[in-house]
Amino acid sequence: MLFCPTCANLLVISSETGYNKWACNTCAYEFPISKQMTSRTRLVRKQVDDVLGGDEMWAHADQTQASCDKCNHDQAYFYQLQIRSADEPMTTFYRCTSCAHQWREN
Repeated sequence: MLFCPTCANLLVISSETGYNKWACNTCAYEFPISKQMTSRTRLVRKQVDDVLGGDEMWAHADQTQASCDKCNHDQAYFYQLQIRSADEPMTTFYRCTSCAHQWREN
């Protein structure tokens, strides 16, 4: 992407006059394209934060009787969050105390 040095709007490729050029749709700026133009920039991805708290969230979670689908253990940690609109029920997140399998119920 190139921007107009006069008005800072995005330049578009135009070939109205028979040759390719960068042209601004707002002002009269034009830049002729005489050779192939390429440019690549590798973007660095930022680290994603665990918005649900990660392992720290489970350190203070309460226990309840809930059956794990993976190991059939009958105890699990749980916590509830309101992740949908206020007129919807809270979502309950579970983590098995035996195998650490996680699941949720809406």
